[in-house]
Formats: sequence, structure tokens, C-alpha cells
Amino acid sequence: MSDIRFDGKVAIVTGAGGGLGRCHALELARRGAKVVVNDLGSSMDGSGGSSAAAEGVVKEIEALGGEAIANGSSVADAAGVKKVIDDTMAKWGRIDILIANAGILRDKSFSKMTQTDIDLVIDVHLRGSFMPIHAAWDIMKEQNYGRIVVTTSSTGLYGNFGQANYGAAKLGLVGMMNTLKIEGAKNNIKINAVCPVAATQMTEGLMPPAVLEQLKPEYVSPGVMNLVKEDAPTGVILSAAAGAFSIARIVETEGAFVGVGDDLTAEAVAAKWDQITDTSKTLPAFKAGGEHGQHMFAVAAGGVKA
Repeated sequence: MSDIRFDGKVAIVTGAGGGLGRCHALELARRGAKVVVNDLGSSMDGSGGSSAAAEGVVKEIEALGGEAIANGSSVADAAGVKKVIDDTMAKWGRIDILIANAGILRDKSFSKMTQTDIDLVIDVHLRGSFMPIHAAWDIMKEQNYGRIVVTTSSTGLYGNFGQANYGAAKLGLVGMMNTLKIEGAKNNIKINAVCPVAATQMTEGLMPPAVLEQLKPEYVSPGVMNLVKEDAPTGVILSAAAGAFSIARIVETEGAFVGVGDDLTAEAVAAKWDQITDTSKTLPAFKAGGEHGQHMFAVAAGGVKA
């Protein structure tokens, strides 16, 4: 199998001052990409901020013989996002790859969660991915080329105690991806999501040290390289942890026709609940919402005919 290379490509990696983002940036650089290392340098809860971390990663890349620039802007506000894009275009004149990785945590049980806890986490994870992607979108369309990765989480896909804000933001990214994979197709823009489990600043204290040792962030980056390569897939959620990889999917049961008019009651739905929820018969992932609608009409039509 041929090597995966990014010679001549320009990549932006947000949240790249440490952890997963740093590993993604270094791996892209090793494979020939020019890299914009973006990091606000804040603590895990989003407070503080310094571009020193980003500058440190740039030095690491330069020591490898690569090219990189540091950017300390916030990706959660319009001015910061504009500076990231402007700095990239001024230096290299194109944007081929965007890996949206910036993140913070404000974990609390739902009853104790404040509006600030909600707003900050959604701003950084959801807006902080949406806005840079939106800012780079027309550039990628004009190039007829773009590779994008958003960073989702098992909390968004499956849930986790004390992370309602984080889970809402992370699953929101999957919804955005599912739409952009459709909109970007005609312009060769591919977008995927990585669902990582890794030992980073955000996971310190959440798992025993022996477990964290097996969850090195550099074990995730090889999978991410496959999501941004020339022949990358699109619309894929790649789960990655400890050197193992799998694909996560949103699936739907085959379902059942219940009735219409007077026959359609809450009790009638309850009577067919076992058939509705039968997960032994699941459908392939739908390519778009319209396809899902067509399926539901087909189920209804089948029921009417019966």
C-alpha cells in the first residue's frame, strides 16, 4: 500500500497546542503538509489563554524539517476565526485540510449545571467547529477540494453522567457533518468525524493512570490521517482508542405501520411496540433526510396495502 502523503497541502488544526491536536499537527507535518497550529492555550475549563503552546508545537514541526505557523485565536468568536483564515491565506494562499479539535470541559450533574457551563462548552465545541468550517467553506469550494474532520465523542453518541452540555455539542457536530457531506459532494469536499478516547488534559483524573497509558493521543492520529487523505471517505464516524478503530453509525429499525385516522391511537402504537423496536432488523444508514422520509412513506404504503 502506498504511503499517505500531504505534500503541497495546507492544514489548519484547532486546539493543536497539546493532546490530540498536537499529535494530528505533527503527523500531518511528517507527511508533508504545511500546518497552522491554532490553540488559545486555555486551561481545561476554558479560562486563561496563551499562544505559547501553539508556538511550541511549531518549533517541534520545524525541528522535523516541516513548515508551520502558530495562531492563538479563539475559534469561538468571529474575529478569532477570521484571523485564523486570514493568517493561513496570507502565508500559503489555500486551505486543504481543517481538523476541528478545540475543546473544553465544564462537567456537572444536570441540576447543578449553570448557563455559563452550557454556553462555554457549546461555544467552543459546536460554534468553534462550525465557524472555522464555515469560514473555510467557500475557499474549499473554489479550490474544488477540501478535507474536514470534526471531533465528536462517545458522550454525544451514547451519553455520560455529568456531561449534558458536552454531549449536546458533540452530537450537534454529527448533525452538521451529515448535512455538509451532502452539500460538499459536488465540490470534492469530504467531511468526517473522529470519536476518540485518549489521555489528554481533558481526561486527566477521569481514568486510572494504567488505563491512560494505553490511551495515548498519538494512537488516534493514524486514523485521522485516513479521514483527510486524497481518497478519504465522507460522512464517517471513526471511533479510535488504544490502537483500535471502528465505525459508529446511526441506525433505524425496520419499523411497522400502525394505522391512520381513528385506527392510529397511542394504544395502537403500544400494541406494535415490540415490532417497532425490534433491533434484529435494522436498515442501512440513510444518505439524507429525504431518503429517510421516503422509507417511512414506504412502510406506511406497505401497511395500507396490507
